[in-house]
Amino acid sequence: MTIAALIVAAGRGTRAGGDTPKQWRALGAARVIDHAIAAFRGRVDEIVVVHHADDLDLARTLDGVTLVAGGATRAASVQAGLAALADRGVTKVLIHDAARALTPRGVIADVIDALGTGVAAAPALAVTDALWRGEDGHVTGTQDRTGLFRAQTPQGFGYDAICAAHARHDGAALDDVEVARAAGLTVTITAGHEDNFKITHAEDFARANAVLARRTDKGHDMLDIRLGNGYDVHRFGAGDHVWLCGVKIPHGRSLQGHSDADVGMHALTDAIYGALAQGDIGRHFPPSDMQWKGAESHIFLRHAIELARSKGYALMNCDVTLVCEYPKVGPHADAMRAALADIMSVDLDRVSVKATTSEKLGFTGREEGIASIATAALAKQ
Repeated sequence: MTIAALIVAAGRGTRAGGDTPKQWRALGAARVIDHAIAAFRGRVDEIVVVHHADDLDLARTLDGVTLVAGGATRAASVQAGLAALADRGVTKVLIHDAARALTPRGVIADVIDALGTGVAAAPALAVTDALWRGEDGHVTGTQDRTGLFRAQTPQGFGYDAICAAHARHDGAALDDVEVARAAGLTVTITAGHEDNFKITHAEDFARANAVLARRTDKGHDMLDIRLGNGYDVHRFGAGDHVWLCGVKIPHGRSLQGHSDADVGMHALTDAIYGALAQGDIGRHFPPSDMQWKGAESHIFLRHAIELARSKGYALMNCDVTLVCEYPKVGPHADAMRAALADIMSVDLDRVSVKATTSEKLGFTGREEGIASIATAALAKQ
């Protein structure tokens, strides 16, 4: 049985506020979509992310997934994702909303188990509150809650069966269970979870962060903590500027190196690789390969952080120290933090950049070059 996860992330999420669609906004140490994807890592054989056409650059920051442009409706987006899985030997597919970022792994496991004996399954919670009907702000009646459930995702199906169901369905549908039932498929209800809520409004981010904090405090889903350190040195040569932590600073000399010689970003990149036990920059971007000659160092850092996310890790925090007499780092430290946070798509308060001198001692004291040390902390989602 080959299982794929199809994560629908093509919506605009305007009710959640902000300038960025909710699925790409920060949630804890990662983004909403990173959490959603991480829940499926190691549980499915392939992950497809259906994104909005305007979000292609954001989608390209995701590693280890297949990207598909979505359609004008949710149904069209799901159909595009299903089509991308054709001829790949997929037998089961789990269709999930990216806005359900904190799906417990047990919820996913229950859906997969139910697909072992049925053609469709989806998690839900029984309605326990009293239900009213209302009009113009007044209660006009009550509704029996017997047999009513709050639907969640992922909703799992036999691949061929849900493809056929979507092909025959030409009307609007609230979710894929409605499409499946219209085609006559029997859908098994599996256990949902209160943490598996859909981030819809701005206040839902506070609720989601509270769930993350609770999981961390209790040791749930965040047991694997990794620390890495990096160290790098570049010598001065002819030039009129240096690149430090993604910021171009005017200076009487430039740092020399195979790439742009951003010593701070190189140290941080190696710290992330180190936390993952994945070697260093030279392993992933060999200096013998001339395609990396003069490369901008954000390429390396972005690769490292996305490699971490592909393995289910989020950056908890990082700290970069630059060792030099000149140029003075203090006036540029905030810009450096912002540049690194942007490259890694993390909150600014998770990034530290500071500097020290070596009291005129050694090669840094003689202003022959700049050294940098960095530490990165990763946590399994």
